[in-house]
Amino acid sequence: MYSFDFARPTSVADAVAALGQEDAQALSGGQTLIPTLKQRLASPSVLVSLSAIADLKGVSAEGGTLSIGAGTTHATVAAEAGAYPALAELAGQIGDPAVRNRGTIGGSIANNDPSACYPAAALGSGATIVTNSREIAADDYFQGMFTTALEEGEIITAVRFPIPEKAAYIKFQQPASRFALVGVYVSKGAGGVRVAVTGASNDGVFRWSEAEAALAGDFSAGAVEGLAAPSGADMISDLHGSGDYRAHLVKVLTKRAVAKANG
Repeated sequence: MYSFDFARPTSVADAVAALGQEDAQALSGGQTLIPTLKQRLASPSVLVSLSAIADLKGVSAEGGTLSIGAGTTHATVAAEAGAYPALAELAGQIGDPAVRNRGTIGGSIANNDPSACYPAAALGSGATIVTNSREIAADDYFQGMFTTALEEGEIITAVRFPIPEKAAYIKFQQPASRFALVGVYVSKGAGGVRVAVTGASNDGVFRWSEAEAALAGDFSAGAVEGLAAPSGADMISDLHGSGDYRAHLVKVLTKRAVAKANG
């Protein structure tokens, strides 16, 4: 590592001010950033910890919407998001207990790792990402691998999930990292059917529109059976699995997620 200044503000306003310094970097749970610093792949002059901001923590449900503060850990979401069972179950599958007790939903969504679970939940639920200055629909927020609509110095303060009628997440995990080799999140609610896929595409999390169209008329695993799997050419190909293998998993896991959502 190397020397840097460390700030731990207690309000969002103070955090935004601290991030206005040259080469400042926000630090949430640190599950991605700290290893990055250790490998010297990032070298901020100031780390701005968000861990002391009470307003960024907590889970609440009201009027068919589940709101989660950006600083809320995965473990807390798993324990307290009972109003949205599929989301609570997803949070309980992230990493291991050490990761779940440090990592945060805001940090995960801000980082937008192409194999992370929360981006699939947000996109698959039609969530809204709330920042210190605006609200961003998930469809507009995720813009490619490790790329989001966040502007310099902008902080995620909360994520709001409309609670659907039915939802489920199925993850085929990479056993060492416990990231999704492929993960599929499906939901059916007032806004229609959504199918979001993580871990598979070179462009990061995406919606499988063909499956959504098929499921809109028949929300059953059989509706997916006749679909062609997405193109393997568009999928990640690495030592863990080829693009064609990941494309095959997208279809298989979508069917399983729909079956699970139907109980």
